[in-house]
Amino acid sequence: MSRPVPRGPVDTAMAPHSEVSATALLNLWLSRPQQTAVFLDVDGTLLDIAESPDAVIVPPGLLDALKQLHRRLDGALALISGRPVEELDRLLQPLRLAASGGHGAHWRETGDSPLRRATRDLPACVRVQLNALANRHVGILAEDKGSSYALHYRCAPSLAAELRVELQALLRAPEGAGLQLLKGKQVYEVIGEGVDKARAVQRLMATPGFTGRLPLYIGDDVTDEPAIALMRTLGGLGLSVGRAMPGASAVFSDAEQVRDALMQAAGGHHR
Repeated sequence: MSRPVPRGPVDTAMAPHSEVSATALLNLWLSRPQQTAVFLDVDGTLLDIAESPDAVIVPPGLLDALKQLHRRLDGALALISGRPVEELDRLLQPLRLAASGGHGAHWRETGDSPLRRATRDLPACVRVQLNALANRHVGILAEDKGSSYALHYRCAPSLAAELRVELQALLRAPEGAGLQLLKGKQVYEVIGEGVDKARAVQRLMATPGFTGRLPLYIGDDVTDEPAIALMRTLGGLGLSVGRAMPGASAVFSDAEQVRDALMQAAGGHHR
């Protein structure tokens, strides 16, 4: 039997977590909105993965659901994404939420707060080399985010191993010092050391709008694992999408099920 969620806002220990659906756990935690802070990954969790980052679709009803949940939680709702915060604003306009982008490289504590940076942008020489690497391979999509650089190989999956070897070689060179390689869903991303989504959550949990609450995190990718593993340490709840992750108490089947659950919790319906 799974260990009960410590100090949780409701008693989720009444049954093994494997017997409790992710939707039911989400609803239980949202039944005490004054005690809960919600952290949501975006791609693969709120939105379906697309061929390219620019091709994602924000389904009808999602913005209204997030707006209602933001109000219900008194603002303790944040996005934790690999995308830059400015890009999240563009996707979800006119909605602006507390957010951390670039896997925690930059953040703001409310939708109206100025953007703050936890790390510098990647060195220009590294970004030039990464761009050249992408151009050497047909089917690789390069995404320069400033604080990180992503190489998507969704259209050329056979290049995954070769791409990884080349990136590891670049990071072993002097100019790669202090950088790390993240593996996501058909993407490799180069980012500064000491940056991850667990630190992003901890940073926001120390701000006035989130402090004293119990965190609930939902994510789908390898980059979400540190944040999900952190949840029990903070007395929170981690829910994963698509597969069971270490520390997750239950699993949503896909992003559509996450959206359905959030819309229902907000009083809306998925269409």
